[in-house]
Amino acid sequence: MPFAQLKDRALVSVSGPDAEGFLQNILTTDLDALAAGEAKPGALLTPQGKILFDFLISRAGGNSFRLECRADISGDFMRRLTLYKLRAKVEIAEADQGLVTVAWGDESTASQFDSNGIADARFLDAAVSRFYGATTAGGDPAAWHALRIAHGIAESGSDYQLGEAFPHDVLLDEIAGVGFRKGCYVGQEVVSRMQHRGTARRRVLIVSAERPLPAPGTELTVAGRPVGTLGSTAGTTGLAIARIDRVKAALDSGQSIMADDVTVSLTIPAWAKFTFPLETVGPQESVGAEEA
Repeated sequence: MPFAQLKDRALVSVSGPDAEGFLQNILTTDLDALAAGEAKPGALLTPQGKILFDFLISRAGGNSFRLECRADISGDFMRRLTLYKLRAKVEIAEADQGLVTVAWGDESTASQFDSNGIADARFLDAAVSRFYGATTAGGDPAAWHALRIAHGIAESGSDYQLGEAFPHDVLLDEIAGVGFRKGCYVGQEVVSRMQHRGTARRRVLIVSAERPLPAPGTELTVAGRPVGTLGSTAGTTGLAIARIDRVKAALDSGQSIMADDVTVSLTIPAWAKFTFPLETVGPQESVGAEEA
């Protein structure tokens, strides 16, 4: 089983009698649908519906949850959660995590790790497990990076900046990261409006080229007009968040999509349900317009 130790991840523990209700009322993830042994993506949003913190959430037994996030934002994440605590009977703390390890492929070899695997629910077409507290170090971070890109799984820091993206932009609506049947949560009104009106135009797409891609953050353009931004890269493949209406217009007209001086192709992840729009915008429309 290929695996990688993720040194840039941290675990936040939320526990106590009110833990589930507290989290259900502020996070995008529907905890009623979170089974034991799985980690689902989610976000804590601004009131305007943009992602303030992203994470993977899983049950840790009893009235306890673990939220795996970037190590560099874990302190800010805990402080933000504490602001919403009020009188809720919950304890928010950094977990004693050991190693955070991700493994994929043949699950029969998972015995090499000293902890039970948790299914990473973001991967709809691959078997990926996360191990918390495993003592098996090392692995192949580059292979993990390439796997995540190949399956269209975006993460903050690598593919978008916190405070700038909506959940739909990074496909949280497609990978069980947003509960559309649950009650209110922070930013819920904007996210629900985008869902029901079908106004999400920026989406994660898989980028491929015949030459190595330029650096993350490079603007994608069509005839000099921006259509998106390049995120994570692994040689000739990468991820981008792009305006799918602008991409569709370029495909229909046969115009090249460029990342600096590299011609690229953009495709929808194979597992995704969204499609390129049937109608495209005119050239006079601002590419930077918000979807909400």
